[in-house]
Amino acid sequence: MHIIYNKWPKIAKESYESKQKIIEFKKINHIVFSGMGGSGTLGDIFSAIFSCTNIQIDVIKGYNLPKTVSKNTLVISTSVSGNTIETISVLKDAIKKNCKIISFSSGGKIINMCNKNKIEYRIIPKSINPRTSLVEYLYSMLKVLQPILPITKKEVKDSIIELEKTMNNISSKNLHSNNLSLKLAKSMSKIPVVYFPDGLGAAAVRFKNSLQENSKMHIIIEDVIEVCHNGIVSWENYSKDIRPILIQGKNDNKKTKKHWLVLKEFFATKKIKYEEVNSIDGNILSKIINLIYLLDYATIYRAIINQKDPSPVISIDFIKKRV
Repeated sequence: MHIIYNKWPKIAKESYESKQKIIEFKKINHIVFSGMGGSGTLGDIFSAIFSCTNIQIDVIKGYNLPKTVSKNTLVISTSVSGNTIETISVLKDAIKKNCKIISFSSGGKIINMCNKNKIEYRIIPKSINPRTSLVEYLYSMLKVLQPILPITKKEVKDSIIELEKTMNNISSKNLHSNNLSLKLAKSMSKIPVVYFPDGLGAAAVRFKNSLQENSKMHIIIEDVIEVCHNGIVSWENYSKDIRPILIQGKNDNKKTKKHWLVLKEFFATKKIKYEEVNSIDGNILSKIINLIYLLDYATIYRAIINQKDPSPVISIDFIKKRV
């Protein structure tokens, strides 16, 4: 899998420069992103990108559309396989409710449904598995959805430049002490308890998913503000089997920065070791995708340390055969 990850900057560039047709939808006041797993992460990323606008955004990781949809709602359904049952359910619901729709997939039942119902879709090939396909889908969607996005072409291209810089540090070609992903992976011999700020939740959720699938490990993630109202108490019963990881943004809110300082002070008084992961400077897309890149690569290194093959997901296959 590391070979694919080393190609992420190149794949991102090629996907954004592809000849995928740009959408022409008009009068959109509500957008719903539908997808599970890595496809759900795409919705989380776009939700963060749209957070600076007045457009209502919903990310659906389940079977049903929200009740607030209308003819001015754009439903964006994404499934790498094209056969995700939850996403198919949402797509059927969107067709019944006469929403505007576009689907992204490599094929499968979703493309058949789109052809049958004359719905717009874009075919994007999948990588060796849905997890590693994230960057190809993200940058293809950034190209196709360009007219409705509150982000410039320059900002998208800047994020790709930053991916290249990140790759030079974290890739398997650099197995030295300055490799941030490798350093983080080595620290994760315990169960990680990950704290993240507002705006970077997409990176934290993706980290959780990737560590579970690639490294076959348990992980807990919590918003740093919310944890100060409840989760912080759990450290009064501290176990050495867990380790805090703090995902911090370069431009976190001033009050959020205060929470980080107090949280670190609390850990110091309890003599609890923690790891810090900092976002790069730049636009929201650059911050999130580069964090995802660093954290994903850490889960690959951790899988190797754990002597686990990151590719197979036998337990997911068990569930899919029975649902």
